[in-house]
Amino acid sequence: MLFEPPQRLVRALGEVYPDVAADWLGQVPALAEEAVSRWKLTVERVQNPGGRSSLVVLVRQQDGSQAALKIAPEAAGPTLERAALAHWNGWGAVQLLDGDAKAGELLLERLHSEVSLRSLPEAKALLEAAGIVRRLWIEPPPDHPFETVTDRTARQAAAMRRSDDPELAPLVEAALAARDELASSAAELLLLHGNFRQGKVLAGDRAPWLAVGPDPLVGERAYDLARLVRDRVEDLVASAGGASATRRRVNKLADSLDVDRARLHGWTLFRAVESGVRARAVGRHQDAELLLEFAGWL
Repeated sequence: MLFEPPQRLVRALGEVYPDVAADWLGQVPALAEEAVSRWKLTVERVQNPGGRSSLVVLVRQQDGSQAALKIAPEAAGPTLERAALAHWNGWGAVQLLDGDAKAGELLLERLHSEVSLRSLPEAKALLEAAGIVRRLWIEPPPDHPFETVTDRTARQAAAMRRSDDPELAPLVEAALAARDELASSAAELLLLHGNFRQGKVLAGDRAPWLAVGPDPLVGERAYDLARLVRDRVEDLVASAGGASATRRRVNKLADSLDVDRARLHGWTLFRAVESGVRARAVGRHQDAELLLEFAGWL
C-alpha cells in the first residue's frame, strides 16, 4: 500500500488515542491520496519510522521543490500546530507552505529528518537547542486557540491523582505539590512549543536548525524548558554521576535562558513524574523506570 502507516505510528496512536486510532488509520491512505491529488504532488516515499502522531509523506511540489505532507488525526492537534507554525512564520520553526490545507493536513518545508540535535555532542546540542527555543517564546496572537499551562497540567494532575500505586505515591505527591505552587504563581503567557527536545529540532537548508512537531500552549518559559532538561535520560541514568549532572543541567539551562532555577526544577519534576506515570499505565515499563529514577534525583 502506497500510504501504509508505519508500525511506530500504529502503536503510538493505539496507546495515546485508542478511541480514534483504528478508524483514522483505516482512513489515512485515502486521506493521503486525496491530498496528494488535490495539490498535484509527486510522492517520493512515506517517512519511516516517522512520527508518533502523524503520517509524513515526502513529496515534491509542481515546481519540483521538496516538501513534506503531514496528516494527523484531529485528536493529535494538527489545527493548533498549524496555528502555532503560522504565527512563528518560519522564525525558529519549520515553515508552512500552504495555509489553505484541509483539517488534519499540513504541507511543510522539507527538513533533514535523519539529522536532529541528538546527532551532536551533548553540550553542543544543548547550546543549539537553547538558541532555537528562545526564538519560539513570543507573544501569542490575539484571540489565540491555545490552552494554558495551568489548564493542561490540571488535566494531567487529575489523571496522576488516580494512580493507586503506593510505590509512586511520594514522587506523585511531590510533583503535584510543585505543580500547584507553580501554577498559582505563574506570570508569563508566551507561546510555547509544548514538546521541545533535541529530537524535535531538525537540520534544514533555510536555517541550520528548525523546530518541528509543536504541541503548542501558552504559559511560562520554564515549563517549555523542562522537557529539554531530561533529554538523553538513558545516558544520565547509565552514568555514575547522573544525579549531579541533572542538577547541573537544570542550573545551566536556567541561567543561559534567564529562567528561574526553582521554577525550572519544579516543572522538570512535574513533567518527568507525569510522563513516568503515564508510561507505566500503558505498559512502557522501561521508559517509566528511567523517567521515575530521573525524577527521584530532583
